[in-house]
Amino acid sequence: MQDTQEVAVLRLGHRPGRDERMTTHVGLTARALGADRAILAKDGASQQGTIEDITDRFGGPFAVETTDNPIGFIEDWDGTIVHLTMYGLPVQDVETEIRTDHEDGPLLVVVGAEKVPWDVYENADYNVAVTNQPHSEIASLAVFLDHLFEGAELDREWEDADRNVVPQAAGKRVDEA
Repeated sequence: MQDTQEVAVLRLGHRPGRDERMTTHVGLTARALGADRAILAKDGASQQGTIEDITDRFGGPFAVETTDNPIGFIEDWDGTIVHLTMYGLPVQDVETEIRTDHEDGPLLVVVGAEKVPWDVYENADYNVAVTNQPHSEIASLAVFLDHLFEGAELDREWEDADRNVVPQAAGKRVDEA
């Protein structure tokens, strides 16, 4: 179900034995930087529990689900679709337009794992690059979400957390909620 202000992240593909940490980190980055939910391709379903566990321990709201048909998910999306790719337009050139589109409806951010089918490029409203250089989809997602939310996601309040990280200049402190 989509709400008008939702931001969802679709992890397009998952290479078993190679992408476990990458898929997990896409979900955790989406959660930490303001998205409402992550959708994982069925091959990445084993990472769903890890992301849900972090959400249970450190707060939400954040949902994780899987799909057997990522292309169908994109085709059925009723809102703006942003595909993060090094071949796209620079994020700084399109972020204002994307933000304006998002005011009117939900936003789906698509990040790849393996070679991305041409259908994704064609179905995207925006093919967006965080530099036109090869690098991590996790880094692209983080930078894109930060630009989308204009840094406001960094001050987010977390609900229903079992643990709270207390910022420290040195050392680590986590309080039980």
